[in-house]
Amino acid sequence: MATEKTFPEIRDAVAALCSQYPGEYWRALDVDKAYPTDFVQALTDGGYLATLIPEQYGGAGLPLAAGCAVLEEVHRSGGNGAACHAQMYTMGTVLRHGSDRQKAQYLPGIADGSMRLQAFAVTEPTSGTDTSRIRTRAVRDGEHYVVNGQKVFISRTEHSDLMVLLVRTTPREECVKHTDGMSVLLVDMRDALGQGLSIQPIDTVMNHASTALFFDDLRVPVDNLIGDEGGGFSCILDGLNAERILIGAECIGDARWFTEKASCYAKERQVFDRPIGANQGVQFPIARAHIQTEAAALMVQHAAQRYDAGESAGAEANMAKLLASEAAWAAGDTCVQTFGGYGFARDYDVERKFRETRLYQVAPVSTNLILSHIATRELDLPRSF
Repeated sequence: MATEKTFPEIRDAVAALCSQYPGEYWRALDVDKAYPTDFVQALTDGGYLATLIPEQYGGAGLPLAAGCAVLEEVHRSGGNGAACHAQMYTMGTVLRHGSDRQKAQYLPGIADGSMRLQAFAVTEPTSGTDTSRIRTRAVRDGEHYVVNGQKVFISRTEHSDLMVLLVRTTPREECVKHTDGMSVLLVDMRDALGQGLSIQPIDTVMNHASTALFFDDLRVPVDNLIGDEGGGFSCILDGLNAERILIGAECIGDARWFTEKASCYAKERQVFDRPIGANQGVQFPIARAHIQTEAAALMVQHAAQRYDAGESAGAEANMAKLLASEAAWAAGDTCVQTFGGYGFARDYDVERKFRETRLYQVAPVSTNLILSHIATRELDLPRSF
């Protein structure tokens, strides 16, 4: 397929690395709700988590499309990039809006693995997908901001050194536009933990190290402000668009894993003295899942190309994420149906991947919000909120 021809050397190398972490590795982690430390370290040592960091800071200086290739292959191998993918999409915020000092201070350590930037804290319990209504507040006090509030469903905070944090520096009611008055802070969690920041793990159906964060007079240096005070929403848009494109690539990897798994099983499984794949009732859904996946993959590729060219990619990022997440879910459902009862047995990995891929129609942005965005921004339909 055309999308598989992009960055073939990276794809082959990542696939080879992932082959050292088979299904048994991920199943054991899933049972214990453990973090894949060895896998993340291997990706770091291979330079793959520094794919988007410029060469001057020790990275590869490659475009977002290369990051898509890395994460797609991780998922196509049967693994999961959720333990480390944030490092790629947070780069969009830091690289495009961070100061020269911030880049020089943090990027080399992130590139060589001595420092991890894995946490991206936006979501709050009361705001949901309406980011403009976040309540976590940062008030200037001399050379620091004092932060108070709460975040929820923030992954990897227990395994990260740095966090990109969205806060309100001006109350919403005092702003001309509801997206004004928000700012982005780069928090050094090594200093913050126990000094105004506390972390509470959240047990979820998939092993994504999700947590709730509580801020109680946390002091963050003003020098850690990314971009301009009050301009945080536009800063995180780069990170959000990159996140949606990269998640889309992961979903393509999942969909291809499901389709390949279902195809292989359908050729081997014998019922009524012939392979079940000879039955059109089995083969047609697999073929449809494959077609849906390849169409979605082209949209992900197109969105990444626009992002890398510095063009507006909000609509494309959203469409790519929606199409890819739905393709992955359809392929997963088909795979379970093909396996029958064995699709629910842990040893086949289908049920684990099935649980994991369902998330992406809810997060990082829900399907309904994407549809609303396209309806109002692309089709000029009236807003409902």
